Formats: sequence, C-alpha cells, structure tokens
Amino acid sequence: MGSLCRGCPPQVWCDSLMACACRSPRRGVAQEGYAQLKVALPSRRPSDRGRGNQMGQVVIGVDPHKRSATIEVIDQRERVLGKGRFGTDTDGYQAMLAAGREHTDRIWAVEGCSGIGRHVAQRLVADGETVLDVPAKLSARARVFSTGQGRKTDPVDAHSVAVVALRTSDLRQVVVDDTTVALRLLVDRRDQLGRARTEAVSRLHHLLLELVPGGAKKFLSAQQARALLNTVRPRDVVGKTRRWLASELIHELVTIDKKIKVANAELTELVDSTGSRLRTLHGIGPSGAARLIGDIGDVSRFTGRGHFASWNGTAPIDASSGDQNRHRLSRAGNRRINRVLHIMAVVQLRNDTEGRRYYRRKLAEGKTTMEAMRALKRRLSDVVYRLMTADAKRLRTGPGGQVGATLQSGAADPNPKADTSEKSLPGPAEDHLRTPLLTAS
Repeated sequence: MGSLCRGCPPQVWCDSLMACACRSPRRGVAQEGYAQLKVALPSRRPSDRGRGNQMGQVVIGVDPHKRSATIEVIDQRERVLGKGRFGTDTDGYQAMLAAGREHTDRIWAVEGCSGIGRHVAQRLVADGETVLDVPAKLSARARVFSTGQGRKTDPVDAHSVAVVALRTSDLRQVVVDDTTVALRLLVDRRDQLGRARTEAVSRLHHLLLELVPGGAKKFLSAQQARALLNTVRPRDVVGKTRRWLASELIHELVTIDKKIKVANAELTELVDSTGSRLRTLHGIGPSGAARLIGDIGDVSRFTGRGHFASWNGTAPIDASSGDQNRHRLSRAGNRRINRVLHIMAVVQLRNDTEGRRYYRRKLAEGKTTMEAMRALKRRLSDVVYRLMTADAKRLRTGPGGQVGATLQSGAADPNPKADTSEKSLPGPAEDHLRTPLLTAS
C-alpha cells in the first residue's frame, strides 16, 4: 500500500518501501536503497542533458512488434498521459503518429532500433520525429521497478521504454539510414553466400567420396570438381543418380561463385567510396572492411582502444581473486568483429608480417599458442582502432570517418558496455611497434 506524501504534488503516491525524494531521511537511517535506485535510473532533468535536441516535456515509449506497436505517453513526473495499441500497416501507423502529435513537445523512444524496432523508428524519423533508441537490456532493468511483480506485457514494456528514455542521458538518437547500413546489408549477403558455398562443397565432397576412390581434395573449385566427375562413368542406377546430383551441385557452385564475385566488387566499390584505408591492412579484404565500418559506424563513440577491445571481445575478463591475479577469455562483445580480427590474425600468421613476429615473441615468453593468438588479436584490435580514428580525423566528413557519418550514426550494438577488464591478454600491448602492422596486403 502506498501513502500520500505531503511533499509530493496531488495525486502522486509514494511507495512506503522506497525513500521519497521530497522527504528528508530519518536520523541515523541510511538511504542505501534510494541510492541504488538512483544508480539504476538516474533522475537527471532532461533539460540538463546537453544533447543537441533536448528532451521535450512528453516521452512516448514504443514497444514494437512485427504487426503491432504499443505506446505509452508520460510526462517528466512519469505520469501516464495516454496509451494505446496500433497496427504497423499504413492506417495503424498514421493513427499512432496522430496520437503522438497530440502532444506538441514530444520525443519518441523505441526499443531495439537496430532490430525489430527499426521499421517503426525509421518511419518516424522520415516523418520528422525525434526518436531515441532504447536497448532492450535497459528496458528490462527498468521493468524490475514496475508494479505487478515485473510481469512482461506490452503496456509494461512500453512504460519501461518511456521511463528509460526519460531517465537516461546517453541514448543514441536515431537518424536516417546511411552508408553504414548499406555496408551491413551487403556484407550480410556476402556472408550468406559464403555459407551457401561451404554447404554445397560439403555435399559435393560426400558424393564424390562415393564415386571416386579417396574422394576429392579439401579445397575444391567447380572446375576441379567437374574434371574429376568426368572421369567417372557409373553403370548402376545408384551411381548414375549420385553423378547427376554431383553435376547439379557443381552447377550451383558455379552460380554461387559468380554471385560472390559480384558481391565482392560491390563491397570494394562501396568501401572505397567511404575513404577508409582498412583494406591496406594485411588480412582485411572488402568483406572484412565492410563489416568493420558497418558494425562499428561511429568510431568516436569509443573512449579509447581498451573500450573498443572490450566491445569486440578481444579484451579479457578480470578473474582475479585475493592475491591471485589472472584473466580469462571473454566470449562477450561483437562476435562478427571478433571473427574479422581472428581472420586477420590467421592471415598474418601465414605470411612474413610483424603480426607473425609478435606471435612468435609471445611463444618465446612462455605463452601457449591460444594465449599468443589472443594477444595478437588484441594487438590487431588496437591497430584497427588507430587506423579508423586516423581516417576520421583525415576525412573530416564525420566522426566515424565515413561519408555521411555523424555522432548519431546508426550501428549495430549502439551501447558498447561489455563487462571486461579492458586490458590486454596475456600482457598489455605496447603503444609503439618496432615495425608497423599497417602493411599492404
């Protein structure tokens, strides 16, 4: 049960289990619970945020779905001014927009603007609305403080999204999709083609093993597979069926290879149009460069190379206890960027590069092969961060270093807050290299 607080405005009820901001604490009683609440949801005034577009008097929280969206309108005191559920078709969206525009000074807060909320957020931005991206993790934390034992429903989610937008000062403002989004779309398509090729080659190997004694070699091209298949003339119905299926797979492989060639050319052209020099790094091709630019977006959102390494998962997790000081492998962070750095490390180890010499020095220091590889990936993370930061300063077209990038550039994982020590493993990376790793591939 709540009680009406004398210091609060009328119709505002305070929970007896939580300290009220308008009441002074009793003598000798610490405000620990209230302090924890302020840490989770800081009660900073929207006007003190320092954002270019300051928070308005009304926040519209949106819980988006594929075919519907639930909204709740609150003011600066978290009083509910309106709520509703609308479809995401043309009529439903226009009704939702009209309901929001009943409030002159407004701002929209959409959950998951890099995922399921993208279609709603982009339509609102295109209509001239101010939209903030609320990560699902933050809205889930805010839901803990709601009534109803934190049950997850669409109205509760919309309220949590609005509260997070009201109380959080560093949310990303959504902007119209730019070059980084196009790069992400193209590199996703390129990765799908790569997986399709791997599956086709695997099935082809299985058939050739039944047709040719010993099968085919591991790395198989369509031309090599066709030449090998031409040496086989089975007479039984099973052998003929296997040969026909293998011929179909070879035809599919040729088609996939052509699509991969076109995709690589498109990625190369688009990456070069951004002015990025990532492709000059040994081990970074058009697909890797596009993934780095597309997923990272605005590189200035990282406070330093340690922050960037924490976000991509190359920084270890501090697992120290007492006098024992150790770190363990981090499996958090952006795994797509981590994969790009891993491929970059493997390519450098196959060639005479500074990366391979650095790896061998770590082995000479007594590190295991896995620890040396992790240290190399951490070093390469610093190299990528330095180059992207230098590109941003050189191009002067935006903080992200690519054409059209701004402080609010859309990028996957907008809040890089991985829980790691942001240190190197197994030793800190030096600020200088005896031979720079920025060698042309």
